[in-house]
Amino acid sequence: METTHIIILAIALGIIVSGILLLKQSAKKFKLTDEQLKKIKERNEALEKEDQD
Repeated sequence: METTHIIILAIALGIIVSGILLLKQSAKKFKLTDEQLKKIKERNEALEKEDQD
């Protein structure tokens, strides 16, 4: 392989890896209050009841 091919390949791999690491770093869990969790559970239960009917 020529030197330019190796450099282009290294840059491409670097861009891909850095993009993956950026996504991993920026992914955060939601911090929900107890009230929000309660509403979500109630909504899920209502949807399950509708699906059963």
